[in-house]
Amino acid sequence: MAESILFTPCQIGPVTLRNRTIRSAAFENMCYLNKPSKDLFDYHLSVAKGGIGMTTVAYASVNRSGVSFAGQLWMREEIIPELKKMTDALHNEGAKVSIQLGHCGNMTHSYTCGQIPVGASGGFNLYSPTIVRKLKEKEIYKLVEDFGKAVNLARKAGFDCVEIHAGHGYLISQFLSPYTNRRKDKFGGSLENRMRFMNLVMKEVMTAAADDMAVVVKINMFDGFKSGMQLDDCIKVARELEKSGVHALVLSAGFVSKAPMHVMRGSMPYKTLTHYMNPWKFWWLKIGIRMFGKILIPSVPFQEAYFLEYAKKFRQELSIPLIYVGGLISKSKIEEVLNEGFVAVQMARALINDPGFVNKMKEGVERSNCKHSNYCIGRMYTLEMKCHTCIDNLPEKLQKEIEKAEKK
Repeated sequence: MAESILFTPCQIGPVTLRNRTIRSAAFENMCYLNKPSKDLFDYHLSVAKGGIGMTTVAYASVNRSGVSFAGQLWMREEIIPELKKMTDALHNEGAKVSIQLGHCGNMTHSYTCGQIPVGASGGFNLYSPTIVRKLKEKEIYKLVEDFGKAVNLARKAGFDCVEIHAGHGYLISQFLSPYTNRRKDKFGGSLENRMRFMNLVMKEVMTAAADDMAVVVKINMFDGFKSGMQLDDCIKVARELEKSGVHALVLSAGFVSKAPMHVMRGSMPYKTLTHYMNPWKFWWLKIGIRMFGKILIPSVPFQEAYFLEYAKKFRQELSIPLIYVGGLISKSKIEEVLNEGFVAVQMARALINDPGFVNKMKEGVERSNCKHSNYCIGRMYTLEMKCHTCIDNLPEKLQKEIEKAEKK
């Protein structure tokens, strides 16, 4: 019997993966006080031992102002030794290691990022909620430099690859989307102008990456609402990135501050989300979600490989290697995606449910036990991301919420 395409090696830039699986950059919330932790080490080690081709450490900010969470990395010299211990251990298990680099823009608070949040444009971000200050032009160029410095720190820490986050409504995406970019200068207006920040970042990143690091970029295929980026404009963004020389694109969609469940699909577990929030620090948010959660975070139906039909349109338009992400929970569907011409696939929830899922597929297991209740997503906004199957003595109200979601 011929070997499954899933378990054949693949090349992303200068990096060879032992198979075509990548742990996607789903936020772990395990970097307490913005530093690597034993939990982060142990989780990614378990994924490496579980057979992954490459695992991605999620959502590291390129500087202090881009931090959304207390449990999120921000790149600086002092954390490099601990990151190097982790990458060495993962390499010893045969896995390659990537780190996602980005900046949250307006998706934070002053007490988290240490200043008034900044974005492509100023105003008020209802999702956080917070006042936002428009970036000055000189600050934009400083941020571009920070991306390059972060890549060099990633190399020093032993990472094989960097994934630049240009989607989901974070800072690069905020510049791209007309919904969040209302600037009147050369960084706003036409799509060409709105891509200017992204292009400057990618020039800096590619220079820093040189010829020994892989560079992938996560982009939106659509923002998920009428006044945001639509598919045709997102294809133009992808073509621009292809010209920049990046090694692969990760095709996603959704906008955290406007259409968050387009990213993950299914429904947000509102009871789980509010249960773990600090009742004193976030009392206002708990009340708001309980009253208006279904309006603010509407459900989007889940189906396996929910982005595939959109991703195939990008495959038709581009020659650059493309990485598929979105709703993969079975070996047969992964093989179908790879046979459509995608170089690799990214997964998160299946590997949160079971870090050994890749090896189990090689042994003949067809399907993940993840049933997409999204408990892990509701939890990760406050505590470290875990599957409900790893938690003892869950409150009855959360058990019922999980059971109801898994029946859909």
